[in-house]
Amino acid sequence: MNEKTMLEENKHFEEIIAEESICTNENLVYEKPETLTDIPMHYCPGCGHGVAHRIIAEAIAELGIQEDTIGVAPVGCSVFAYNYFNIDMTEAAHGRASAAATGIKRVLPEKYVFSYQGDGDLAAIGTGETIHTCNRGENILIVFINNGIYGMTGGQMAPTTLPGMKSTTSPFGRDVAMMGYPLKITDLIATLPGVYYATRCAVNTPNNVRKAKKAILNSFKYQKEKKGLCFVEIVTNCPSNWKMTPLESNKWLEENMLPYYPLGDLKTPNGKGE
Repeated sequence: MNEKTMLEENKHFEEIIAEESICTNENLVYEKPETLTDIPMHYCPGCGHGVAHRIIAEAIAELGIQEDTIGVAPVGCSVFAYNYFNIDMTEAAHGRASAAATGIKRVLPEKYVFSYQGDGDLAAIGTGETIHTCNRGENILIVFINNGIYGMTGGQMAPTTLPGMKSTTSPFGRDVAMMGYPLKITDLIATLPGVYYATRCAVNTPNNVRKAKKAILNSFKYQKEKKGLCFVEIVTNCPSNWKMTPLESNKWLEENMLPYYPLGDLKTPNGKGE
């Protein structure tokens, strides 16, 4: 096809689109759920936070619990989550989101309560709150975003930073002899009796996104049944602080993060990991 023919074809399609709008409700296969606001997200291009927000919002909408859901966001890249979720949201001090969620759930036990926390927040300054909230079996959902680095504050080493992985505070790579090993927080909390469901997901492929959404949906259902604490880890990327393009960061995640943090259920309702 020569250039003249291509131009004529494009003009033809433009005329058809101008005459008749094909963007009708029955033709839509993807639309924003009402549980998300119209505010554009601030996350860096290619970051997994936006996808994680999306599947949580979809789960809430599909379960019809928008008016009965309360989210807690702490400090870090998740700090502005209250701008994006069209539900009741509250802020918590750094590391204290699970403690705040515990208080909310105990005062309002009929509500669906979840915290949305990053690895620096949950697995570092909030380790104590996390462990004890899980051990008590509080009837809430904790969503744990693991990108192996402190995203908002400049790319410092996090408790989840991989061995040899570079950061602003480990410029030559994480030396486990000096800095210790990465903390596999989901493996740790899965051993606690108060935890009903613990799983590790990712949002780097469509199939993984579907699995992560199913985990969120199941967690809210278990909360209605008063089963105990649900913990969903989402392994994701950080293109900006990893100094990569979105495509490069997803490839790096598959080749490096997922072998160290394998996906799958660590504790299921029958008490076993799969």
